[in-house]
Parts: sequence; structure tokens; C-alpha cells
Amino acid sequence: MQGSYTLWFEQISIKDIATVGGKNASLGEMYQNLNSQSIKVPNGFATTAEAFWDFVDHNKIRDKINAIILDFKNSNIMAHTASESIQKIILKSEFSPAFKQEILEKYSQLISNNPHGVAIRSSATAEDLPTASFAGQLESFLNINGVENILSTCKKCFASLFTARALSYRASKNLLDQEIAISVGIQSMIRSDLASSGVIFTLDTETGFRKIVTINASWGLGENIVQGKVNPDEYLVFKPLLSNPDFKPIISKYIGRKEIKMIYSSSSANVTNIKTSPDEQKKQVLSDSEILTLARWAEKIENHYQMPMDIEWAKDGSNGELYIVQARPETVQSQNNSNSMQNFSLEKKSAILSQGLAIGSKIISGKAQIIESTADIAKFKEGSILITQITDPDWVPIMKKASGIITNSGGRTSHAAIVSRELGLPVIVGTGSATETIKDGQKITLSCAEGSSGFVYEGILPFKIEEINLDKLKKPKVKIMLNLADPDTCFKWWKLPSEGVGLARIEFIINNIIKIHPMALVKFEKVLDRKARKTIEELTERYVDKKDYFIDKLGQGIAKIAGTSYPNPAIIRFSDFKSNEYARLIGGEFFEPKENNPMLGFRGASRYYSPEYIDGFKLECQAIKYARDILGFKNIAVMIPFCRTIGEAQKVLALLDEFGLERGRDGLQVYMMAEIPSNIILADEFAKLFDGFSIGSNDLTQLTLGVDRDSDKLAEFFDETDPAVLASIRTLITQAHKHGTQVGICGQAPSDKIEFAEFLINSGIDSISLNPDSVPKILLELEKKSLVLN
Repeated sequence: MQGSYTLWFEQISIKDIATVGGKNASLGEMYQNLNSQSIKVPNGFATTAEAFWDFVDHNKIRDKINAIILDFKNSNIMAHTASESIQKIILKSEFSPAFKQEILEKYSQLISNNPHGVAIRSSATAEDLPTASFAGQLESFLNINGVENILSTCKKCFASLFTARALSYRASKNLLDQEIAISVGIQSMIRSDLASSGVIFTLDTETGFRKIVTINASWGLGENIVQGKVNPDEYLVFKPLLSNPDFKPIISKYIGRKEIKMIYSSSSANVTNIKTSPDEQKKQVLSDSEILTLARWAEKIENHYQMPMDIEWAKDGSNGELYIVQARPETVQSQNNSNSMQNFSLEKKSAILSQGLAIGSKIISGKAQIIESTADIAKFKEGSILITQITDPDWVPIMKKASGIITNSGGRTSHAAIVSRELGLPVIVGTGSATETIKDGQKITLSCAEGSSGFVYEGILPFKIEEINLDKLKKPKVKIMLNLADPDTCFKWWKLPSEGVGLARIEFIINNIIKIHPMALVKFEKVLDRKARKTIEELTERYVDKKDYFIDKLGQGIAKIAGTSYPNPAIIRFSDFKSNEYARLIGGEFFEPKENNPMLGFRGASRYYSPEYIDGFKLECQAIKYARDILGFKNIAVMIPFCRTIGEAQKVLALLDEFGLERGRDGLQVYMMAEIPSNIILADEFAKLFDGFSIGSNDLTQLTLGVDRDSDKLAEFFDETDPAVLASIRTLITQAHKHGTQVGICGQAPSDKIEFAEFLINSGIDSISLNPDSVPKILLELEKKSLVLN
């Protein structure tokens, strides 16, 4: 390679970072090795580090640049002063004739095969290392055409090595500027201005969960996503099921607002932003097949590099093909090798001032400071919470001083999100109006600890931080499983030493994500309230059949929870709302009876075969079937709550058969909650019908002792360790095991009382399902009582 100013991608591999920088070395690596795996990478070429140093020495500017950098490092001048001086020197310099000729020859060859112009990107020789992303530090230029434009743009790329943000970033990483060169990548343009583009991460960006591919997508050229100017679509795909062509494991779809798109322009800027149409804003950018194609490509790229990756993709509107245009190591979660966890939780809440997408999982409180532009950066007070429209690389100095950040625009792969993860800051992006709803100087609490949504609360709120060292936990003498409900927070627990999900309550998904009573979707015409009808229309506007909205949202939510434990089992309990709780769902008032005692009323199994709810139960079954048969989560088991009699159990099992969930087919297991005295008395008969029991200790205690569990006046009598309750549990375990039927427990008691957990283990229970935040504490307590394996 010596003596060459430029190299085609086919001549470059990942070993050539010192020659062409991380970005271009990766492009060459993919072009050489992954095109054969049907991954399309546009062709191009790169200038070499030797070419950069030739440019510097041809113009005799090396000493001048080094002197200015030294002044900056010694704090004699500010970063922006050093930047302006160095960039002025570079932009006034000239290419050597040999360098100029070689660039132009390769450019002519490149456009002869693709006349759509080129993308020109900067690539530093210390860029895209696993520990330094250089996210947004160097310049990129799109839709460049013509010889003179190519040369002037290459010079701008050289100059971008010395922007104020790049100088500051390298200083923070202790990278010696004298040793860093810059390569220019010149790549055939993909006409994504006519279609779409976006970013892919081969893990969950907030928790580091490795079984997920995260895809962001927006209309037009991809710069808007990177710069945080749009709220893009976000799709989550489950990697372990991608290799099976029978499954479509897209477990989450968030449709962003996508208010603008970047397209080609005839102006000097070459590109411009225009407003998207209302249809584009509501529409899913990628089809399901395109999402799966990109996810499979991403997995292949990750396997090739043997590390989590940050990838850019584009769709060509002129031919409909997908392409990979960049790939680099993911630099935040992949570097977190600690086997410990921090769990943040609010102790109280207040009025919500703003909300958006949560980046990170921390909570912070402080004073808000609104900064509208980089011109006001000097006014920012260190430790304040930065509130702004968007950030770009010029904002990095102020971001380092902030305790948290809130932006109006942006998605999970925007500049604010990427840099804040690297800085370890809690950030909320895409709020839409934080600069208007939050006052400058107002005391606020920023919470990213409540799932994928981040909330800004009024005032300084108390919160706690729990440090969890997982290395200290030993395996107990019983299976430990998790109680989960929220699909948006389930990934945060992936490191816990559990053997599955013992209870997934779908009520949370219905109440917080779906929000609509299932019968209001089945019989929409019976919803007479105008406001409720309008809300239902808005929530279901992307669905021709309103019932599909319920099936889609519930199925994907269940799949996310099942993915947390895959391939271990995930036991999904059918809905167990009481009638008064169902009535609070949108449209619910038109389908629910008024009951004096809903706790003992129309709930659980009795609803499923009733003419008043059977169609709603069918939707629940269809959602489970969708998660198992279409998305591929065969580890899902189902559970029937509050089943009063043998006859009722038989009716519900018959309905499961009718609705495609036959016990035993494709390994489907059917469990039953054991929470009514009749379940204990007839345990021998119930055990013949089900694969397992899960003890609901709250209801079992309530009904065994005749104590209203919600009554503060009777609180002293509500005791799961009462001899009558313990005797019932022993009877259930003994009778169930005669038939080889499993017994677990999913009630609150084992999470709160170590003595109760000890009793369960000594009684031979098969599994204990705990609230996730209780797992470390319980395991440590079990170790003290010698109830762990050696």
C-alpha cells in the first residue's frame, strides 16, 4: 500500500485503520467479506493517511498546526480559537498534482457505474475504536457532484479533523493530535432521499441486553436521525429467532412523528429539509420484511466483527434496495463488563411537566436551564439540567457540564442520545415541547427509571439507588423466577440469575399500552361516548380492523417479556381485572356490570366463557397465539386465574382448544392460579387438568382467613404465614406432585418475608417467582440460611 494516495474498498480491511481510519476500514472490510452474504455495501474508495501527511508537508504547514495544538493543550488559547486558525490554514492550502490526479481518476471510475453523486465522509485514524466513537465529531457531505466540488469537499474533511468539538473530544480521550491523520471516504450515493434511512444497534441501547437488534428509521437521508432533528420509528427484533424463516420476531414497533425529511437540493448546500406529509408521519417507514432483512444483516455484521455494532443503513428509492453504508463498534454498553446493577426508583411523584424517550436508567434532580443555541453555551451553569431543542457535536462541551439533558427533538440514535450514553448522563429526547413546558430555573426531577418513556416531574423528588453486585449471589435450592408486567422495563433485569418468568401480568399492557377495553374494539358501535370514540379512533388509526390493534400490542408486549427469559419459560397470565378496573378502560363503562364486591365477582375464568366477554378472551388468546406462532416465542406458557370449579376449568380449557391454544400442542403448557380454597380442597382433581399451579398468596390468604386484603382495619389479621394458609400450601404441593404437576408461587409474600420463602423451599415447592428488585436480597438471605447449592 506504500506510495498510494487512494485505495478502493476492495483493497481495504479492518486491519487498515491506521491507513484509512476506522470508518473506511470498516467499509472495506464489509465490502470484501459481506457482499458475498447478500449484504449490499455501496462501492467507493478512500484517501490514505499518507495522502493527508503529503498534503500537510506539500504545503509546509505541519509545524504551524502542531504549534497551535500545543497552545490549546497548554490552555493558552480556547478550542474554537485553535480550530479557526488551523482550519483557515488547511482551507487555503492546495493538493499536490499527483494527489489530485489520483482522486479524480477514481472518482471518474466510480460515477461511471453509479451517476447519483457521492457521499464524502471523514474518517480519523483513531476513530470508531471500541472505546472511542467520535460520534458526530467529523464532517460528512452528501450529494456531491463534479470535479471541483469533490476536491473542495475533501479539503473540508481534512479541516474537520480540527473543529473545536473534535479537538476537545480528542483531548478528553488523551489522543495525541500529532499522531492522528484523516482519511476521506468517497462512496456512491444511495438515493435514500427518495425513500428512507436510519441506524441499527445490535443490542438494546439502554440496558445492553444482547438478544435485541434496535432499528431506527425515518424518511429521506439519514443525517436528521444522527443530528436528532426527527423522532424516528423504532423497531426491536429478537435475534435468537431470526434464523428461523417461519418466525417474524419483531417484538416492538414505535412509530415516530418524522416531521421532516432531508432530500437532494440544487442549492449550494446540496441537501435540504422539507416537511413530511401527514400520511408519511403516521406511516411505518419499513415493511416487516425489510425490518427482518436489516436485522439479519446486522446479526451477520455483529458475528463477523465479534462485537456489538452501530450500523447505518439506507434504502434506495430508485431501485427499492436496502444498503449498509457504515458500521462501527458500539462504544457504551459493550464496554460495560461489570456484573453489577444500579436500580433507581422514585419514592414519590408529582405533576408531569414533559415526557419523551428515556436514555439511560437514572434519576436526577436539579434546576432546569434553557439554552436555545450554541451562542449561549457560555451562560450554562455546571450541574444544571440542560433543556434545548436539539444537540449536535458543537454542544459536547456543555453536555459534559450538565447533570442531565432534555431535548424537544431526537430519537434513541440521535447525537444527544449517543453522546449522553458515553458520558453516563440521563437524557430524555423527543419531548416535543420541553423548552415551553419547563421554565428556566425551575426545580425539576428527570426520571429515566420507568421504562422506555422518560418523565420530567415538577420539583425535587426523593429517590433511591440500589447497588446490586450479582457476583455475590449463589444458586438457591429452588428455581428463582421473575414477576414482570411492564414490557418497557423488562430488559433492565436481564442480568439477574433467574430461570424464567413465573408471572407476567397482562393487565399492565392492557391498561398502560392498549388502554382500550377489548369489547370496545369488538363492538365499537356500542361505545356511545363521543370522546371515547374519538380516542379509540386515534389509537387504532393504523389498523383496518380495530381488533388487530389489541392483538398486535398485546402480542408484542408479551413477546418482549418472554424474550427477557428466552429460552426459559415465561408464564403469561390471562387478564384478571375486576369489573370496576375493566370499566376504567376506554369504552369500558359500556361493557361492565356494577358490582358491590368486584373482588369476589365477575373476574378471572368466569369471564372467559361468559357471552359478555368471550370475544374479549378470544382476543387475548389470539395475542398469545401471535406471540408464539408468528413471533416465535414457544417458551410462552399460559395461566388461568381465579378458577373456582372443576367445571369452570374444563370450560376454559375447551375454549383454549377452540381458539388455537390446545394444551400440549407445540409444547404449550397451561397453568392455573391456586388462590381459592376450592383449588386446595380439589387439588388432586385440578392437578389432572393442568401442567402446573402458581400460588397467589394474596387471594389465598384473603379467602382462607376471610380478610379483605385492602382493609386497613383488618391489616393485622392478613398474614400469609398463618397456619391455615401454610397448611393449604403444603396440601397443594403434596397433591400436585402425585401427578407430576409443578407448583410455584407468584404472590408478594416471598419477596417480603424470608421466613415464608424458607418454608416454601422446605415444603418442596418447585419455583419461587419474585419481584425483580427483591431477587438479590432474597438470594443473599437464603445463603445465610444455607438454602443455596454448594
